[in-house]
Amino acid sequence: MISLAVAMGVGRFAFTPLFPLMVRDGLLASEAGAMLAASNYLGYLVGAMVAARIKVKAATLLALGLISTVIVTAAVGWTTSVPLWAILRFVAGVMSAWTLVATSAWGLGWLAAQGRPHLAGAIFAGVGLGIAAAGLFCLVTAGPEVSSLGMWIGLGVLAGTATLVPLAVSRSLPAPVVSPGATAPQGTSHKPHSSTGGLIVCYTLFGFGYILPATYLPALARQLVDDPQVFGLAWPLFGTAAALSTVFVAWGLKSVNRLNIWAASHLLMAVGVLLPAIWASLVSVSIAALLVGGTFMVITMIAMQEVRARAEGNTTAVLGRMTAGFAFGQLMGPIASAVIGRFTADFATALNYALALSAAGLLSSAFYLWRELRRHHAY
Repeated sequence: MISLAVAMGVGRFAFTPLFPLMVRDGLLASEAGAMLAASNYLGYLVGAMVAARIKVKAATLLALGLISTVIVTAAVGWTTSVPLWAILRFVAGVMSAWTLVATSAWGLGWLAAQGRPHLAGAIFAGVGLGIAAAGLFCLVTAGPEVSSLGMWIGLGVLAGTATLVPLAVSRSLPAPVVSPGATAPQGTSHKPHSSTGGLIVCYTLFGFGYILPATYLPALARQLVDDPQVFGLAWPLFGTAAALSTVFVAWGLKSVNRLNIWAASHLLMAVGVLLPAIWASLVSVSIAALLVGGTFMVITMIAMQEVRARAEGNTTAVLGRMTAGFAFGQLMGPIASAVIGRFTADFATALNYALALSAAGLLSSAFYLWRELRRHHAY
């Protein structure tokens, strides 16, 4: 849980609450911010592709990912060079992907071995907790006299302190071994192991669908009110919803088929993605934060469990391919927004069109998942 809080909540998503503050400080323009976001997404894609092939122990990959995440997060505050920031955000993306794959392979392996898959919610709640912690840190420390560069260094120190726990634990535990008689996780579709291609496509569309609100929610809120103590609330709200949702689904809906939960989550996320594009208000941004934040880690947890249950052989490689598909989808989000921006009057209009396109991808993948569920019942 702490590993994912550091790698994802800070390494991947710290830029989201800090972006409007960097704009406030005159350090970034919207176009440069999009480039930094895309650099991180590209790094995440590269990291996922490498993680699927890298031949090291999960504990080693975990340690390397966490230590590097702490260093590159703090390093953003040591320079004002946009090209250097782009490199640092790229490396942060690589390391966060490695940590997610290593933690998922390690943690889900242990839970499968123990016959307690419902505890996956505790592991994946770490992402939401990290997002909420980073958002609250920015909310508390933000002020006219506080530099966003100093906040990057402060987040690096906070992440480094938290990292000490998983580094110590990962070195003291043996690798999980699933016994031949271990029971399958509850809610599994029991489909043939090779049927993962369509699910990876759905996971790719999920990456494309969620990334724009996940990147721009605080910025959207700042367009409506310029007080950081108000627009800064959007990100902690997003993270809290993400943390609570995984625990609720893992415990409260553990007997429900995973494909059903996955499809319903795509539908709810589509509503949250589309809402700010058709209703510009703090209320709509808050609802979007709850809907997108309350589903994006549920989808991650459910998808990782479902594909892992179907995987043959090296589960780390399969989870790496899943993460690579997701990374490709989220990389296409800001690219699509930039392309649309060439044919529209301003950034806000381009973002609204891109949000509508993202919602369409989520809806289409939800219908596929429900269709896959019906095929399962027929099978």
